[in-house]
Amino acid sequence: MAITDWPEDERPREKLLAHGAEYLSDAELLALFLRVGVKGKSAVDLARDLLMYFGSLEQLFQAPHNALCQVHGMGSAKYCQLQAVLEMSKRALQEELRKADAFTSPASVKAFLKLRLRGLDHEEFHALFLNTAHQLISAETLFKGSLSETRIYPREVARRALALNAAAVIVAHNHPSGSPQPSDADIHITQQLRNTLEIIDVSLLDHCIIAAHQVISMAELGLV
Repeated sequence: MAITDWPEDERPREKLLAHGAEYLSDAELLALFLRVGVKGKSAVDLARDLLMYFGSLEQLFQAPHNALCQVHGMGSAKYCQLQAVLEMSKRALQEELRKADAFTSPASVKAFLKLRLRGLDHEEFHALFLNTAHQLISAETLFKGSLSETRIYPREVARRALALNAAAVIVAHNHPSGSPQPSDADIHITQQLRNTLEIIDVSLLDHCIIAAHQVISMAELGLV
């Protein structure tokens, strides 16, 4: 049955207008994005199929182009739309960090870093460079590595901090293996980063580790 044949108060668009987006299920939100279904299936049916196939909205957004296109009713256009939504989310959070005190908004920082680093099949090291008010100057990918490691050079982090006239830095990297717990190497490089940045009077505020659905703050663990 087409969504237009449903009772009005059960249609996703009408529910959103009446109650707000938070009132909708994942499938209903995705159906609004899809707009149309395929032969024999409504947009909500197709949305449910996608969520069942990929496991969650998060996994759907992380799906590579070829995997998404294997699902009937999906293609390059929908993949591009999904990536555009994801990128807009990143930019909206980045704007929030530019305007807010990043150090006192840990939830926003973690959400932003999770958007940047989750789902990667290799390690990357990112840095958020902050001004004296702890507002975001620049978010940058500094190093890329393999599945299990990436080489980090503290002097390069310090060089970028000087170039941007940053007063503080938050760094982050991902663990593709799925465990967010800091390794001995993570603890060691954090100490090196802190010591190197102290020489140029730049504070290392945190080192976050992103793995699967978790973001671990080494500062909260007392390791920064």
